[in-house]
Amino acid sequence: MKKLSTLLLGAFVCLGASADIPDGYYNRMNGKTGADLKQTVHEIINPHTTVSSYSALPQYFQQTDVYPESDRWWDMYSNVTRHIPSFSGLNREHALPKSWWGGLTSTPAYIDLNHLYPSDGPANQAKSNYPLGEVSGNPRFNNNVTKVGYPVNGQGGGAQYVFEPDDEYKGDFARTYFYMATCYSNLTWSAKYLWMLQQNDYPTLNSWAVELLLKWHREDPVSQKEIERNEVVYGYQNNRNPFIDFPDLAEYIWGNKIGEGFEVGTGGTGGSPILTAPVPETTLDFGQVAVGQTVTAQFYFKGENLTQPLSLRISGDHRDMFSMATNTISNQLVNSATGYYLQVTYTPTSAGEHSARILIYDGGLDGSLYVNFHGEAFPEPTLSTLTAYEASDITSDSYTASWSTAPEVIDAYVLTRTRYVDGSTIIDEMELDGESTTAEITGFEASERESYTVQSTRLGFRSPVSNVVFVSHSGIAGLEADSPLTATSYPGVIRLQCSEPHSDGRVYDMSGRLFMTIPVIETDMDITLPPGVYLLTTAEHPSPVRLLAR
Repeated sequence: MKKLSTLLLGAFVCLGASADIPDGYYNRMNGKTGADLKQTVHEIINPHTTVSSYSALPQYFQQTDVYPESDRWWDMYSNVTRHIPSFSGLNREHALPKSWWGGLTSTPAYIDLNHLYPSDGPANQAKSNYPLGEVSGNPRFNNNVTKVGYPVNGQGGGAQYVFEPDDEYKGDFARTYFYMATCYSNLTWSAKYLWMLQQNDYPTLNSWAVELLLKWHREDPVSQKEIERNEVVYGYQNNRNPFIDFPDLAEYIWGNKIGEGFEVGTGGTGGSPILTAPVPETTLDFGQVAVGQTVTAQFYFKGENLTQPLSLRISGDHRDMFSMATNTISNQLVNSATGYYLQVTYTPTSAGEHSARILIYDGGLDGSLYVNFHGEAFPEPTLSTLTAYEASDITSDSYTASWSTAPEVIDAYVLTRTRYVDGSTIIDEMELDGESTTAEITGFEASERESYTVQSTRLGFRSPVSNVVFVSHSGIAGLEADSPLTATSYPGVIRLQCSEPHSDGRVYDMSGRLFMTIPVIETDMDITLPPGVYLLTTAEHPSPVRLLAR
């Protein structure tokens, strides 16, 4: 079993603490205008603590996206009634599609709760990675909450289709996009998906997108749902969506108040030392970890007017399983515009739930505060080998990969895609939702042919690699009858038989890597390979032939 090398970051889990806007949190915005204001907001909200893992999102959603005094999921994409804790039928949906920044999982945007919501599976698939917009004419998808179809004139940014949410949630999505365009203006946006975005710090949003989002923002004001969700997410991530806290802020950055100085208002710190992060009496959660493994979290500190270093002390029954990089933090670092990330590690030595407490004091603070550490450890998992199925829905530029369901609890699937382009081999990995056993693969037009394998992951470990599935532009079924190709194994040699010569022979090992090329194959040709199992394809026979060398 191969260990999956992944950095997991801690998350804050609210424990009933009040998470009102702390004094001084937004003070740097005072007097700023336009581009300078947007950059200042970026500096305030971009550094933050990220949640523990993508697979753990349903646990966070139980705090952020459930109807009040109910066990019903709050799904902004459909009116299907579903109840916690089951997440069946729902997806973890990036409101701003992850493909717009290349799908990189290494950026905090990948697991930023400010734009992640539970979504009905069919609606999520229908909206795909299309931009927001208003649908013209009959939609191609409509479940009475989500509509997908052709955009009205002037919208879409060149995309064929747009996603239009229900009127009740249009402001929610607008403020989510304002947040993302501000918090992650430093990301490199994919050139293929610049429908709503520009590659710059300001304005970041295209003009038609600004017009649409401001319209939705004005027509659907901030709701109590958004206010309460913003508080909970602040407890998790130590950052806020300022477009919920200050609805007029969008006007000062993109709208009818550009050029006017923004004012947060009264209630500043008055020069007194304060900590705006971490949120007191919350928990830094390391999620689920295998016994003996070490997980490192980034614990975010931000303050104002601290006069001396902060002191930290760990206590609790399981304190030996948690450690910090330092017990003191410079007040200059905490006071700085970027704040300070403290590295904290969790190394469980036994299975079970573990917790400790960190006391934070000194720094000139009036009193002290504490937060909790929590982690849950399990024995190293045993994962089954999956079966990858033949590709379906093959087009000139895409296909659908599919595979068997893992019989045990997993965190995610990893699809390894091997492309053969101009004689070169390009290998990409895609981490996929553990709820789904299919994936739409795009960009197929650049490949001569390609293959994929699948693994499951759990607690940082991977299952054995599945069988290899090859995909070609000619499809897969029925090709053997036109140009039969067979192989017979003998000690030390493999004999190839074919009804007519084959060209462009390629031998791959079971990882999908090219091992040998054979320009022309004629019947009764013998080849020699090291002991093992291989796959052979030709131009006339794209479906792989299994070779057993012994």
